[in-house]
Amino acid sequence: MEETSKSFERYLILYVPWVLAILLKSSPTISYFTAWFGSFAIFFVCYSGWIKPLPKDRAIGAQLMRPIFLVQIIFVGYMACSSIFYFCGLLGIIDNSGLATFIVDNENVELAAQCQRYYVLGHASFVTGLVLSMKYPIKQKYKVSNEKLANVLLMMAIIFLPVSYLAGHTNGLEQFYFQFTSLSFIAGTLALAFAIPLNKVFNTIFCLFLYFTNFYQALTSGFKEPIIVSTLVLGVFLYPTYKRIVLMTFLPMLLLLFMYLPTYNHIFRENAWGSDNVNADDAYKLALDAALSDESQEDTNLGFLIYRLSEIDMFTGYVRSSPTYVDFYGLELVKQSLIAIVPRVFWPEKPITEDLVMERVYNSGVIRRGSSVSAKPAYIVDGYLSAGAFGVFLSLLVYGAAVQLISQKAEQLFGGYILGTALIFSGLFQIFWRGLSFEFLLNSVFWSFITMIVLSRVLRAQNILEDI
Repeated sequence: MEETSKSFERYLILYVPWVLAILLKSSPTISYFTAWFGSFAIFFVCYSGWIKPLPKDRAIGAQLMRPIFLVQIIFVGYMACSSIFYFCGLLGIIDNSGLATFIVDNENVELAAQCQRYYVLGHASFVTGLVLSMKYPIKQKYKVSNEKLANVLLMMAIIFLPVSYLAGHTNGLEQFYFQFTSLSFIAGTLALAFAIPLNKVFNTIFCLFLYFTNFYQALTSGFKEPIIVSTLVLGVFLYPTYKRIVLMTFLPMLLLLFMYLPTYNHIFRENAWGSDNVNADDAYKLALDAALSDESQEDTNLGFLIYRLSEIDMFTGYVRSSPTYVDFYGLELVKQSLIAIVPRVFWPEKPITEDLVMERVYNSGVIRRGSSVSAKPAYIVDGYLSAGAFGVFLSLLVYGAAVQLISQKAEQLFGGYILGTALIFSGLFQIFWRGLSFEFLLNSVFWSFITMIVLSRVLRAQNILEDI
């Protein structure tokens, strides 16, 4: 009983930044920074092992794909830590022209501080769910021999490349396209990280071909995330073997991507998606030239940092409208998420998920009805729209627990960390890194879980996974 009480009290420390930020809400700027720095305090408490020791079955550098590390850093970093540039813009310290005007937007400062308090509450709740569910080492049911591992990874990379293409061009299977594409990419990248130190020349050359093919597809996708993810994942996989080289090369590469990607992506979309309808290859060349030489790059980057790096600007719109003008949704969004799971082939009249999600966007006034812009709310926003602060707490608690339990299940089914978390969890459940609206998230997670079970049985039937 004493140990349980002690453990419970230690979880409460995670919520201290949120409580302090509420107590200081009469001064919005101080309240915002208390909440913002609070997320870094939660990171520190979590990684110190003070609440619960970090997993000891593998070295830290060899388990970075586990939820407590990569998922938490990316998900929370994007959700809670990226708002600093937007807030500095509200204070007038920076603006899109790069000039310091010091004109303070008091109303939006208060709203941003309120949203940041929800962010730090969500972070604390996410860590609570994750750490409470964390149990290592995992009792394994199956194993895969180390001799087979590199070839298994390469085989999966090759197989899922055409499978993803077929899914993307088959009615009713489009939702699996992104999962299979991600699985192929992760498998190929992991196979490359295995092949290099083992001096497998053929595997290395073939995996490099797959990697750069995927990287080029990311460059011509019009989205920033695939480019960053492709670089980050390779660095994470190579880190256990080449720590110093990775730190000296991949960290500067990621910094350069954040410096040049906003301009590159802006120019690419203008050409490829604009009225000129330039083909992807030409748009890629034009965007690359512009990113390396455009004099207005600083303005583009500042605009990206202030308005597009974080989603707090949209969050303030939802907080402004709910519950003052639009009541909280209660369980309605959960019900819509369950509807989204049903395949359209079994229910042709099923409501279009995009329309269901956008309805609350229009109701809030964040985007005008009839606009061509799609601005789906983030996961934490749906938590807030469901039940305010309690909705944020409960939704992120479930999120953290689900992330951790699914990762552990993957390790149990696929013989450990490499195939379980590094490949299957990171490939099929990459949506957890970002977090989308309830409907899209639950649909993706449900069918990814089914796919994970099927893949486990296939690998066991082929004796790739052996009973222990």
